[in-house]
Amino acid sequence: MISTDTIRTKYTEAFGSPGEGLAIYFAPGRINVIGEHTDYNGGFVFPGAVDKGIIAAIRPNGTDRVNAYAADLGEKASFGLTEGDRPKEMWANYIFGVVRELDKQQGVKCGGFDCAFMGDVPLGAGMSSSAALESCFGTALNDFFGDGKVGKFDLVYVGQKTEWNYIGVNCGIMDQFASLHGKDGHIVRLDCKTNEFEYFPFNPKGYSLILLDSMVKHELASSAYNARRKSCENVVAAIKKHHPEVEFLRDADPGMLDEVRGEVSAEDALRAEYVIEEVARVLEVSDALRRGDYETVGQKMYETHHGMSKKYEVSCEELDFLNDLAREMGVTGSRVMGGGFGGCTINLVKDDLREAFEKAATEKYTAKFGHAPKVYEVVISDGARRLA
Repeated sequence: MISTDTIRTKYTEAFGSPGEGLAIYFAPGRINVIGEHTDYNGGFVFPGAVDKGIIAAIRPNGTDRVNAYAADLGEKASFGLTEGDRPKEMWANYIFGVVRELDKQQGVKCGGFDCAFMGDVPLGAGMSSSAALESCFGTALNDFFGDGKVGKFDLVYVGQKTEWNYIGVNCGIMDQFASLHGKDGHIVRLDCKTNEFEYFPFNPKGYSLILLDSMVKHELASSAYNARRKSCENVVAAIKKHHPEVEFLRDADPGMLDEVRGEVSAEDALRAEYVIEEVARVLEVSDALRRGDYETVGQKMYETHHGMSKKYEVSCEELDFLNDLAREMGVTGSRVMGGGFGGCTINLVKDDLREAFEKAATEKYTAKFGHAPKVYEVVISDGARRLA
C-alpha cells in the first residue's frame, strides 16, 4: 500500500500546505476466486479485497468546486457540483459521478473539495482500480458531507451507478462490494440477487495466490462487455415465457436453457450456458472451502477459464497461453480473472512450485509475446477505510 506520507506530499505539491482538515482514505482493488460475469446475472461471486488500491488525500475547500489531482498521471481537473458541470477528463468523471450519485441516490449534498489521489492496483489487470477509486471517494465524501450516514451497501450502488451513468459500463456490483466489504484473511460469497453475503476464511496453507498480468489492457466500456450482458438478457426473456419465475440466469437451469435454444441465437445460448454453469461452480467451491479442499477449488478455476475462453469468449491468446502453462506445470488452479479481454490470470500455486512456475511463466511468455508478464502476490486485506 502507498504510504500516507507519500499521498500527503502529492497533495502539498498540487495545492500547498493543507493546514487543518486534511484526511486520507484508502480503498482496495480485489481479486475474485471464482464467479465471473455472474453478478449482473443475479448469481454468486467470491471476491476478496487486496492490499493494493487507491489512496486519496481530501480536504473540503469551502467552495462549490472540486479541484482534483491525479498524481499518477500528473494531471489536474476542476469542475462544479451540478449535472451541467461534467468534466472533460475521463478519470475525473469517476469522482464527479460519485458526487452526483451521492446526491441523487442518498440526498448527500457534497461541497467543494481539493483532492490528490494515486494507486498501486495495476490498471487494466482485472483488479478493479475503477471500483477502488469510486469506493475511496464514496467513503470519504460520505464522512465529510453525509456524516457517515450512508451504509456500505448503499455506497456500492453509488459506485455502480457512477459506472452506468458517467463511464458507460453496465457493470454489476461485485467490484464495489468487495472494495467496501473486504475483510482481512477472508473472501466473501455474495448473492447478487438477494445481497446476502457470507465470509469464508481463506488461508490455503501450502499454497499461494499469484497473479500473472498479461500486460494486455482491456477496456470494459467496449461494446464487447455490454453485448454479453445483452445476450444474457435475451435468454432470460425467452426462458421467462415458459417459466415466469425466472428473473435472472441465476434462476435458470440447463434444462430450461435447452427448452429455448431454438428461440435464441446460438451465441446467446452459449453465453447463457457459461453463466448457468458458473453459478453452480461457485456453490461447489463454497462446499470445498468448508472442507478445506483447495484441490477442488483449483479444478473449478480451470473449468471457469475454459468457459470464459470457449463459451463466453472473453479470454485472449495471451491469457490462454498462461492458463495452458499453469496446467502443464501442475499448478493447482488457474483462470482469467476480471471482465476479460486481457488482464491477469489468478493462480493457486503450491508453495514448492511457485518459484519454478513464476520463472517459467516469465521466460516462456517473453519468448512467445516479446515482453514479460508482471507477477503479483495477493494478500487478502480489509475494505475501504480512513487511514488518517
